[in-house]
Amino acid sequence: MTELHESAGTGPGDAHFTVLPDREEAAAVARSFSSPGTRVLKHASGRPWLVGQWHDQDMVSARAGHTALAVIGCCPIDATELERHAGRLRDLAGLGALARTLPGSFHLVAALDGRLGVQGTASGLRLVFHASVDGVRVAASRADVLAGALGAEPDREQLALRLLWPVPHPLGEAPMWQGVTAVRPEDTLIVAQDGRTVRHSRWWTPPEPVRPLAGSAPLVREALTAAVDARTRQGGVVSCDLSGGLDSTSICFLAARSPARVVASTWPGRDPADTDLHWATLAAESLPGVDHVVWDADASPLVYTDLLAIDDLLDEPTIGVMDRSRVLHHLPAMAERGSRVHLTGIGGDHVAWCSEAYYHRLARTHPLFALRQLRGFRALWQWPLTTTLKALADRRAYPAWLADTATHLRDPLPPTAITSLGWGMPPRLFPWVTPDTEEIARQALRRAAEDAAPHHRDRGLHADLEQIRSCTRIIRQWDRMAARAGVPMASPFLDDRVIETCLAVRPSERVTPWQYKPLLTAAMHGVVPDPCLRRTNKAAASMDAADGLRRHRADLRALWEDSHLERLGLVDGAALRRLAERPSTPDLQHATLYSTIAAEVWLRGLPRTTKAAARTTP
Repeated sequence: MTELHESAGTGPGDAHFTVLPDREEAAAVARSFSSPGTRVLKHASGRPWLVGQWHDQDMVSARAGHTALAVIGCCPIDATELERHAGRLRDLAGLGALARTLPGSFHLVAALDGRLGVQGTASGLRLVFHASVDGVRVAASRADVLAGALGAEPDREQLALRLLWPVPHPLGEAPMWQGVTAVRPEDTLIVAQDGRTVRHSRWWTPPEPVRPLAGSAPLVREALTAAVDARTRQGGVVSCDLSGGLDSTSICFLAARSPARVVASTWPGRDPADTDLHWATLAAESLPGVDHVVWDADASPLVYTDLLAIDDLLDEPTIGVMDRSRVLHHLPAMAERGSRVHLTGIGGDHVAWCSEAYYHRLARTHPLFALRQLRGFRALWQWPLTTTLKALADRRAYPAWLADTATHLRDPLPPTAITSLGWGMPPRLFPWVTPDTEEIARQALRRAAEDAAPHHRDRGLHADLEQIRSCTRIIRQWDRMAARAGVPMASPFLDDRVIETCLAVRPSERVTPWQYKPLLTAAMHGVVPDPCLRRTNKAAASMDAADGLRRHRADLRALWEDSHLERLGLVDGAALRRLAERPSTPDLQHATLYSTIAAEVWLRGLPRTTKAAARTTP
C-alpha cells in the first residue's frame, strides 16, 4: 500500500491517479494503490480503470460504445462534449489531436477496444510514468506512487545526477527509482490489449517559429484569455499575484474581465531599489473592482525559510523547496478571502521572451540583421566581442556538446555569451560533492551523449523548451504544495495552447535588445493600460536570497548534521557544515547550494520505509 502523510488529503487541484488495463489480474494490482480517500473509475467490464484521489471539479469522464475518455485537471469541457469526442475516437493517435483543441492544463486518458492511451502536457507540467507491477503495466501521474507499489528504493545514480547544476537534458527526465519509466511530455503512452506491452507515440511537435509578431499578437491574447477563462469562468473569488511585472499584471487584468471577483496580492521587495510596489499600485488604480492587498515586505519569508519542516510528498527533488515558504505564505489569507484558485504570472518570462541562442542560426541566415541585434545584446549584457565570436563559431551538435561537459564538471562557469548563444548552461559540480559522485555523473553524461537528441535542431528553440520544462518541473511541485495548503495555484502562461502560440512567433521579433517582451506588450495592448506596459525590467530579489542564507545558517547546519547524502557517499558533510558557518564565504560566490539542498530535503521527506531502504543502498 502506498504510504501517505496523514495531512496529504486531496483537495481541488491535487489530483493524482493510476491507470490500469482491462485485465483480470489488474484488479488485484489495484489494491496496491488503495489508501484512505481512494476513488475508482471502472472499465465497462467493472474492473478498475482509474484509481487515485481527485476532487470532482478536477475530473470529467465519458463513455461512448467501446471508448472511454477522462480529462483530469483544468479543462473547460463537460461530460456531454467529452462523450461526443469519445464517439468520434477511432484510434489512440487521435488523443493528441483532441488535446490540441482544448485549453487548460490536464491529463488525457483513453480506453479504446482494450487498449489504453495516457498523456500529459507538452509543457511538462503534467507528467506520465509507468511500471510493471506484478506483471501488469500501470501508468500514473506520479512516479512515487509507482515506486511505492514496487517497494523500490531511490536510485543512487539518479541522486548523484540531481547534484549537477543544472541537470542537462535528457538526464533530468528520469524518475528517481529503478523500475519506473518516464514518458516524455511530447509522447503518449500506449498500452496494448495484453496489459503488458507498451510503446511511446509522439503526439506533440513544437511549431516552427515563422509567424510575424503583428499577426500573432491577437492569437497570443486569445490563447492567454482562454487560459485565464478556464480558471475564472465559474465565478466566485479568485486571487492573483500582482507583482507589477508585465506577466502577473496581464493575468490580473484578464481575470478582472471574467465573472470572478478578483483579489490582487502584492509582496513588495525588501530592497529599496525594488520598484514592484510602484508598478503594482499603478496597475491597481486601473482595476477599481479588484481588492488589492499589499503585504508587509518584512513579513515575507526569506529564501531557505523552514527547510527542516518540509514534509510534502514529492516524487523528485526540486529547488522549489528554497522558496516554498515564500510561495505559500499568503495562501491561507487568500483562502480567508474566499479564493478558490490563485493565478500567477509564472511562465511569462519563458514564453513571452525567448533565448538569444536563436541568433546562432540567424547570424548565418540573416547576417546583417543579426549583426545589428548582437551589437545590442553585447551592450545590454556586457558580452566581450571575442567571447561572442567564439560562441557564434561553435558548431558542435548537441551530443558532442553534452559529451564535452563531462570533462569540465569542476571548471568555473563559462561567460554568459557562451551559454546564451550555445546549447545552454553546462552542468557543474561544486567542491562539497565527492569524487564518487563526479565519476557517476561523468559516466552518465557520456552514456547519454551517445544517442542524445536536443529538443529541437535549432538551439534557440531547444533552449526555450528546456527553460519551459525546467520551470514546470518546479511549478509541478509547488502546485501540489499549494493545493495541500488549501488554495490551488495555476499558471496560465504554461498552458500548452499559450506556449504553442508564443513559440510560433519569429524569434527575431520575440527577443530583441531594443524592447522588453515585445510580444506580450503587443498582445496586451487594449487590455492592460499603456502606462503599465511601459515597464522594462523586473525585480531580482537577490537581497532576500542573501539575507536568507545568513539568517537560516543554523537550519542549514542542522540539515547537514545528519545528512542522508553524506551517508550515501555523495557529498562531503564536513565541508557543507563549514559552509553553513560561513554563509558569506567567497566559496559560494561562484557555486550554489540549491541542487544539494533540494536532494537532501527530498530524501528527508520520503516515507519512513523508503528512507530506510535508501540508507542501505551501497
